[in-house]
Amino acid sequence: MKTDITEKGLESLIVTVMVGSAAAATGGVIHDESVPYDGTGWLLGDAKDYDPEYGVDLAQLRAFLQATQPEAAEALDLDHDSPTRRKFLARLQGETTKRGTIDLLRHGIKHLSLNLDLFYGTPSPGNRAAASRASGP
Repeated sequence: MKTDITEKGLESLIVTVMVGSAAAATGGVIHDESVPYDGTGWLLGDAKDYDPEYGVDLAQLRAFLQATQPEAAEALDLDHDSPTRRKFLARLQGETTKRGTIDLLRHGIKHLSLNLDLFYGTPSPGNRAAASRASGP
């Protein structure tokens, strides 16, 4: 069995473990197919959805906000390249630069009259509020 020891091979291995599918990783043989990878719940994005101007995967951000905070997603006009969306993305980029990604995930972001949560942990057993957020609206 050939092992890919390049940087791309390492990246492919990491992606495989995160998403739980060798099909998601590209290039080279990256692991023994008999080794199961269940993934960590990570969703593999598409490079075309990444907006380098704002440093965000628009499709993933839109999907998350629509599933967890649909009213906010609609108010931010994330489906259209509009001034409203660009203003929010600029704010998100600025807050990421100022506070860092971890702080944004922990504390969310306030934009205009909206308080946006950017992360919901896996609900613990018996936590009804967290379970309702995880299942969507």
